[in-house]
Amino acid sequence: MKILMLGWELPPYNSGGLGIACYQLCKALSQKDIDIEFILPYQADHEIDFMTITAAHPQGIEAVLRAGIAYDSQRYIKRYVDGGENEELSLSIEGQQQLYEHAVEQMVAEREVDIIHAHDWLTFRAGLRAKERLGRPLILHVHSVESDRSGSPHGNPLVKEIEGQSMLLADRIIAVSQHTKNKIIEDYNIPADKIEVVHNSIDPTALAPLDGDNAYRYLTLMKQLGYRVVVNVGRLTIQKGLPNLLRAAQKVVERDPKALFLIVGSGEQYFELIDLAAELGIGQNVIFTDFQRGKRWRDAYGIGDLFVMPSVSEPFGLTPLEAAGYGMPSLISKQSGVSEILHSCLKVDYWDVDEMANQILAVLQHDDLRDELRNGAYREYQRLSWHDVSDKVLSLYQHHMEGVAA
Repeated sequence: MKILMLGWELPPYNSGGLGIACYQLCKALSQKDIDIEFILPYQADHEIDFMTITAAHPQGIEAVLRAGIAYDSQRYIKRYVDGGENEELSLSIEGQQQLYEHAVEQMVAEREVDIIHAHDWLTFRAGLRAKERLGRPLILHVHSVESDRSGSPHGNPLVKEIEGQSMLLADRIIAVSQHTKNKIIEDYNIPADKIEVVHNSIDPTALAPLDGDNAYRYLTLMKQLGYRVVVNVGRLTIQKGLPNLLRAAQKVVERDPKALFLIVGSGEQYFELIDLAAELGIGQNVIFTDFQRGKRWRDAYGIGDLFVMPSVSEPFGLTPLEAAGYGMPSLISKQSGVSEILHSCLKVDYWDVDEMANQILAVLQHDDLRDELRNGAYREYQRLSWHDVSDKVLSLYQHHMEGVAA
């Protein structure tokens, strides 16, 4: 079986969970005698040997990373044009998406594939072009919708138009959670029977172990003095609900001055959140690290007593599973897809700052509760597998191939 996979990022060049999910799904599918060609919008060495990776453009990864997947239409990127000359253009993320779309259309003319599988709106129109050229089924994999990313029902009207039209024309839609399926139905009036819920997962063998020498030396020393650490890892965007976490943190610190909050990540709210922490009078209790990879990313999970994901609307949410893998319990918003599969955790409405503070304090002040949540989450984590996810996706492939044959 030959699959044409269209995606925007893969590790180690990823800005969030989208690239990780694509990588793990393809890795699991490749073990089921599936031949995958993954078309990215940039050139980079991913050191991946289980599928073919093709660049739609001769541009380097820096261009796409600076354009990002945050849909910021004011970013400047580099694009190779006119016979390879390096020219600076004012090109929005929408412009990047259009270049990718046209490049894919030209490339697929020489391909023989059974299924086209496209991830998120950035690749959907390219998927439609490939479907038109090849006459093959198109499966859209929805990791988020525009109303999730923008934090409002409106968002970018161009992106909403692309999402809506593409979902109407696709043969099948995969939603990463029931939460996401409900949003697709609500936002775009797509029939429920056209959407298959296939939850994301995690590979327990993929997390590098902690080495016992935590990079956050200051926090290590403070914990020896009786302080406790609350951790958040993720993009600092409106979707992630960090202002509410800081408001809850203020209430926590009022009752427990030895509570510290470690915020790991970058995004357009970075300086806004620093200012908010200062305005709330908790600047001395909140540490912002900016974006981290490798050891400092792992050690953020290793230093924490509680992980909090307060997302306003989270299609799935991989970070609580990562926290579970590193032995940290979680408090997650009820408005998240991961809450559908992770049960050994605390859950709260993202807007309920008082209850968020109460639950944080409960874990910080009761070691038995912390340990019970941690042990239960780790048991659930160990049972997760991308192989189960890939079985569901393979079943969809086979169903649509049979439809073509008929």
